[in-house]
Amino acid sequence: MNINTKRGIFWLGGIGIILSIPLIAMQFTQEVSWSLNDFVVFAGLLAIVGLIYELGIRKLSSSTKRNLVTLFLILAFLLIWAELAVGIFSTLFAGT
Repeated sequence: MNINTKRGIFWLGGIGIILSIPLIAMQFTQEVSWSLNDFVVFAGLLAIVGLIYELGIRKLSSSTKRNLVTLFLILAFLLIWAELAVGIFSTLFAGT
């Protein structure tokens, strides 16, 4: 197993673990109510962020640039997630 396969398994496992959190929470509370579409969109968002991160890390040699890309991706992910969940910017994609 080469390093790329290990990283791919790491990313897929991480996405699975993160997606299991709302799935488990739905079993214990009515406050978390996700549909299949919610899981698909969240998985897609995580996969896209992970792919952009991997491509960015491979192309950038400077640790400062890597840190900036990482920070940007985390902030972008959180803003997109918040917009989709509750509509903090009131766009057409805002959640209800």
